[in-house]
Amino acid sequence: MAKPLSLNALWASAIPEHRAFSPEEFAHLPEMARRYLEHAIAPGTALASAVRLKMHGEIKLKTWSPFTAEQVVYWQRGFIWSATAWMNRLPIVGSDRIIDGAGAMQWKLLGLFPVMTGSGADITRSAAGRFHTESMLLPSVFCRDDMAWSSPDAAHLHASFVAQGEPAELDFTLDQTGRLKTAQLPRWGNPEGAAHHYVDFGAIVEEEGSFGGYTIPTRLRVGWYFGSERFEPEGEFFRATIDEAIYR
Repeated sequence: MAKPLSLNALWASAIPEHRAFSPEEFAHLPEMARRYLEHAIAPGTALASAVRLKMHGEIKLKTWSPFTAEQVVYWQRGFIWSATAWMNRLPIVGSDRIIDGAGAMQWKLLGLFPVMTGSGADITRSAAGRFHTESMLLPSVFCRDDMAWSSPDAAHLHASFVAQGEPAELDFTLDQTGRLKTAQLPRWGNPEGAAHHYVDFGAIVEEEGSFGGYTIPTRLRVGWYFGSERFEPEGEFFRATIDEAIYR
């Protein structure tokens, strides 16, 4: 069996693009799309194909447990999120990923004893939904020609696109400066533990920061049943702070 692609190998495979962000190129887009892009990307910034992130936070296993993680998001191939979480002071080490259209997860107690593994069509489709959501950490992808934009009002922006073989219908809420407040989409999953189906999934952006010409969310609350009264008590399972972002 071939060894799974490592996070370092995915980062090394990322091919930089030789194009810089110029607001004038996007004058034809809806006003809210232009506002978002001009807030998220400084003029002259190289349009990155990948980002490497370091983060920490809490993840809800049986209870809220602290974690540290590193992640690479490479638009052409997928993402790897590699983390260590601590439950009852014991480390759970593993990764979530989707690479070249195949999703998988593998988590081991003490790095030795499997506690959660998964692959197959449902895992892949769910991982694609996560990949679509995390596009907000790589704003350059929204400069691609295959993005379709609409803006129903001065606070909402909708992006339609296809990535990892799955269609995405991603809704943003923005303030008047173009700052991202929430991101939401239907994501394939089974938070109830039954059959997989599409569930409202999203993130609340509590803080943002700038790295190498990009302004991205740096403090996030993420989960299922987004936009409903079930989000906080049942759906929210991930709270993260981005400590570092490097673009390529």
